[in-house]
Amino acid sequence: MLTLFLQAQPGGSSSMMLVIMGVMFVGFYFLMIRPQMKKQKQEKNFQDNLKVGTRVVLTSGLHGRIAQVQDDGFVIETLSGKLKFEKAAVSREMTESRFGDKAKTADKPADKKEIETIEEKK
Repeated sequence: MLTLFLQAQPGGSSSMMLVIMGVMFVGFYFLMIRPQMKKQKQEKNFQDNLKVGTRVVLTSGLHGRIAQVQDDGFVIETLSGKLKFEKAAVSREMTESRFGDKAKTADKPADKKEIETIEEKK
């Protein structure tokens, strides 16, 4: 159908081609580039707002709690000890899907309850 339209206007095909290319670029921008930039901005804001005590899931699948915030990364406390990771290793999507709203707050009262129940068993 496009070939019929272009054949109907001899001499105007080069300007029509520029218009089509412009429409394609605008379409790519709104469908692909802009959503990706928005996602990157959300991820950066999430990583910048993380605080000590927040539960996180890393891109490798490691679960832990932030023990220390440094300029170049985080020290994550896991069951096996403390490990240092880059800020980019913390995944917003996996953390929110795993912990939801609990990831945003440090669950100190829950930890105290766990310690109390362990001490009661002894």
